[in-house]
This record gives sequence, C-alpha cells and structure tokens, in this order.
Amino acid sequence: MACEQPLSQLGLTARGGADPMIRGLATDSRQVGEGFLFAALPGSQVHGARFVEMALEQGAVAILTDVEGAALVGEFVEDNGVALSVVEDPRQSLAGAAALWFGAQPQTMVAVTGTNGKTSVATFVRQIWSELGYSAINVGTTGVEGAWSRALQHTTPDPITLHKALADAAEAGVTHAAMEASSHGLDQRRLHGVHLVAAGFTNFTQDHLDYHHSFEAYFAAKASLFRSVLPEDGVAVLNMNDPRGVEMRALAAAKGQEIMTVGLGLGDLALVGTRYDATGQDIRFSWHDKAQVVRLNLIGGFQAENVLLAAGLVIASGEDPLKVFETLPHLTTVRGRMQLAATRSNGATVFVDYAHTPDAVSTAIQALRPHVLGRLIAIVGAGGDRDASKRALMGEAAQAKADVVIVTDDNPRSEDPAAIRAAVMTGAPDAYNVGDRAEAILRGVDMLAPGDALIICGKGHESGQVVGDTVLPFDDVEQASIAVAALDGGIA
Repeated sequence: MACEQPLSQLGLTARGGADPMIRGLATDSRQVGEGFLFAALPGSQVHGARFVEMALEQGAVAILTDVEGAALVGEFVEDNGVALSVVEDPRQSLAGAAALWFGAQPQTMVAVTGTNGKTSVATFVRQIWSELGYSAINVGTTGVEGAWSRALQHTTPDPITLHKALADAAEAGVTHAAMEASSHGLDQRRLHGVHLVAAGFTNFTQDHLDYHHSFEAYFAAKASLFRSVLPEDGVAVLNMNDPRGVEMRALAAAKGQEIMTVGLGLGDLALVGTRYDATGQDIRFSWHDKAQVVRLNLIGGFQAENVLLAAGLVIASGEDPLKVFETLPHLTTVRGRMQLAATRSNGATVFVDYAHTPDAVSTAIQALRPHVLGRLIAIVGAGGDRDASKRALMGEAAQAKADVVIVTDDNPRSEDPAAIRAAVMTGAPDAYNVGDRAEAILRGVDMLAPGDALIICGKGHESGQVVGDTVLPFDDVEQASIAVAALDGGIA
C-alpha cells in the first residue's frame, strides 16, 4: 500500500482534469482523513452525497460518486476546489481503486458463490492448500481463517476492508486465498479488483428475497461472479446437480472460461457411491472416468458434494489432482456446519448446523439421516427483519424430514419473536413451540434415547443472539454441551 498516490493512478478521472494526491479511501464520512478520497455511494435509504460536506470538513480532497450524487453536490464540491469523479457505477470504480491503492493480493485466489455451502467449500479449499504446504486463508462468514486471521462484519466485506485484508495477508506471507462471494457482495461490486484464477457455484435456492426482491435478481447477483469478476482465462467449477448449473455453464462458456463440472453421478468430478457410518462416510468418485475411493470424516452427504467442489477449485488453481485427493481424509468439519457438539452418555448425538433456508434445513436433516439409527429431532427457527416468505417453508422442511420438531427463536431482531415462531409453525403444526432457545436445546437433548440424534439448525458458528438492538451471548455448541452435562450429571 502506497502512502500517497495521484487520483489518476487509482483509475479515476476528475472533472476538469484535477489530479490530487490521495492519502486514503473511505465510504464513511466519519472515517475520512486529510487527503482522502470519499466515495459517496447510492444507498437504500439515503445517498452518500448527503455526507459530502462532512467529508470535506474532515479533509477529503476528492469525491467519487454517480450522476445523482454529482447533481446533489457538484457545484459545492467544485467551488471548494475538490476533485469530483463522476462514474456510472461508483461501487465498481471504488473496488478497482481499492485494489490499486492496497496493491498486494495473495498470488492464487478463488471464490465460491451459491445459496448454501459457501463457507464449507471455501474452508475445505483452504484446508487442502494447507495440506499441500501453502500458506492459505479462507475469507467469509467466519471472518478470515487459516495462516492469518482477522474478524469481519460481513461475508463479503466492503472493497476497502476486503482489499486491505488481502494486502495485509499477502504481506504476512499468505499465498493462497479462498473467498465466499455473497449475493449482496456481488450485487454491490465488492469483489471487483480481486484477481481470481477460478470460481465455483454450489446451488441456488430461496434466500435474501428481502434484498433482491425476486429470484431472477438474486440469481443475476450470483451469476455476476462469472459474468463480471472471473476473467476470461479463469476456470468455472460448477455443481451440475443444481438446475441453475446449466445456466451458469452457459454464462461461463459465453465468457470463454474453462469449465469443470461436479455432480452426483455426472461431471468431470462425479460422486458415484457413498457408504455412511456414525463418524463419517466413504465415498467413491471419478475424475475423468478414473475411479477414486477416499474416507471423509464428515457427517452428511452434502459435505461430499462440498468437498468435491473444493477439490475442483484447487485442481483448477493448478494443483495435481491425485495429490489433492490424498488430502481429503484429513479435512475437518467447518465450525457450525454439521458440527458434532455433544454426545449423551447413552450414545445419542447433538449436531449444530448453520442451515437457515428451507432447502438447507431439508438437506441437513436428510443428510444426517443415514448416520442415525434412531429418531432424528430438529430444532428450527427463523430470523427477524429478513425474508418472511421462507418462515413457513422452514417449518415445513423440518417437519417433512425430522421425526420431532421444536420451533424456537433464532435472531428475532426488531420483530416479535412469538409472531415469527407462529409463522414457522404454520409449516410445522405438529412442532413444539419453545421460545427460549436454551430451553429448546435442553428439551431436545432430554428427548434423546440411544441411537437418536438432535440437529440444532440456524445459527451455526454464531456466538450471539440478536434481540432488538442487543446482541446477547449465545452459542449453540456451548448450550448443547451444557444441556448434556446437566442431564447426564456433569453439572452439580
């Protein structure tokens, strides 16, 4: 990262040809310093141009905005001798500027998009690279993990945060990075400027319709990873079992990208057989029609699909396939993804999973079923201030796949928790309604007989529960352990 660069070296042109020296970038006027470029971006409620005056008071010497922003502040900015760069897509221009400002990135980077499985795939990619001897990280929902770590507030951070993290990681010696590409991040151009060698697609199901408003807008955001971010010489690694995989393949082909397909019984990497047991699964798959058999110490059939997609991305990044396959038995569960949280003294097990969409709930429960001899009990809820149309579907998915369902609070946020539970229960009328999440987990654990299993869906790796504007400490794995200890005599 340079201490100072001309505006033009950040790929930006100002009206009138001004080319001030830039000392930093900001999208929040409160974080602007002397000599900064302030990006006044359009927002869902207010345009960032409304904060330009504050940015100038803080020392901004250049403003990046769109036509609407320029109409709001153009004369005021130029009258103050400040450079004004007006572009059609300021978010994309900011991402490009951030990439140029911070400069360094890990040498080899891949990204993965899809409704479910992004965190698992990105983490497995990082684990494979690490097994192969590289200094690697994964970036996403769980922050930055691996050879270098950092907490993040968003799955796909804003471009300034993202490119700073990538530059810091590269400076720390990280050579390989796997990123989650969220639909929000893609829609807001946060990944532009990231140099990808490959990109993956997991699946496409209902989520985030509160933001995207339609399935087509949601899919278009996902597809932009291949249409706009992955370069023409990149490799698209696609799950062809998902119906939208065909469309993704067409998009990638139109861009001229190399295509690698993954799927159940089909594709370049094809899963052809699975044998489950209580601690994992043995899988048989083919690579260009040559059979391979490996042991995965992971629960759930969908994890085998995630592993193969991750293996495909690593192969696409230039690694030897057979060496990649040798690493697969060493992969470990991603925190909060089908994670074994506790085991009762009678042998019954408790799992925690991040499943928070109808399809993810259905998939998680169904995937756990082959590993369980007895009943399968599921705890499910839905978040407040999010897509309300999926709530009944969440309950329906749980009741269709589990033997017993308990509906509880997830992150109610500003909504009435009882109303959210009632909506979920319209899809699961036979479920138990237990608002307090700790009590719901205790009751679920108490129901477990030998051979049974409990799956706690929704919050996964999260360590807090959002109620109103407050984040209360709450960890599903910790609560499961406490419940087992209390019922089996581990707590006095």
